[in-house]
Amino acid sequence: MWRNPSESFAKIDVKYFARHKGEVNSCVFSPDCQILLTCSDDCRIFLWNAKTGQLLDKVCGHTGPVKACCFSSDSTRFASASHDCTVRVWLTASTQCLHELKGHTKSVETVCFSPDSKLLLSAGWDKTAILWGLQTGDILRRFSGHEGAIQCSIFSLNSQYLATGSWDYTVKVWSLLTEEHVKTLKGHTGNVSCVCISVSGMLASGSWDRTVRVWNPRRGTLIFLLEGHTGWVKSLSFSRDGILLASAGENDMVRVWDMTKGTCLKSLQEQMDLAQQCVFSPCGALLTSGVANSTFKTDSSTEDQARDTDQ
Repeated sequence: MWRNPSESFAKIDVKYFARHKGEVNSCVFSPDCQILLTCSDDCRIFLWNAKTGQLLDKVCGHTGPVKACCFSSDSTRFASASHDCTVRVWLTASTQCLHELKGHTKSVETVCFSPDSKLLLSAGWDKTAILWGLQTGDILRRFSGHEGAIQCSIFSLNSQYLATGSWDYTVKVWSLLTEEHVKTLKGHTGNVSCVCISVSGMLASGSWDRTVRVWNPRRGTLIFLLEGHTGWVKSLSFSRDGILLASAGENDMVRVWDMTKGTCLKSLQEQMDLAQQCVFSPCGALLTSGVANSTFKTDSSTEDQARDTDQ
């Protein structure tokens, strides 16, 4: 586990996974760190053993590219969002589809569970975010106000608000306690492509303008402006303790930032060409990046030997 932001990241082992037949759009660890979930333009979702790299299951059902996926907090369910305008909720153990959620009129680009896993949020090209009740699969609320497609979303850890990032260059922070959005965060000069929230409540947003902005979402104030990517920022992930922030750039590299100072600690260029996704595992040990050539890589500071699992 990376406990100290001043550590050198001297040892980096890489595992390669190459079974998808299309671009890998999203990858996420289960909260228990046992499973890695990936989805692709090949319309499929893959479940992997996060430790060994073994392919556990291939999930089919969507009729269009799968744009995003996520796990529930107890790892028993996962959700997927697709270009086919639907969201699906699946049982992890059996990969049975529990709900096919219909309500969007265009491609769904983002999906996320609430921390208690009772709610699901989805959003996409129809410029609308939809809050779903997972007991019944009903629509509980629609969030409207963005002037462009919504590309990314996240719940706060206390479930009091959520954030959406849009192609209108803004991030909106929505209250789940009232009917109004709390803040509109302005400053990016390009589409907002990714958002994440730390355990301390910092909100990070990445953009086509090649920057990462770190905000106080309640006050609507900017904490850090992180510059250095040469391509647009495609993915962000806070470490479990919130001290580190990882960012992946298009045709670029993964950068790891110190959130106590707003400085770049490490650039993982040699291992991370064409970075698509980066994510810290919940146990803090792994950083993963999907790449545009249908493979993805897992960096581990705890493994003794990298394995090539492509068959």
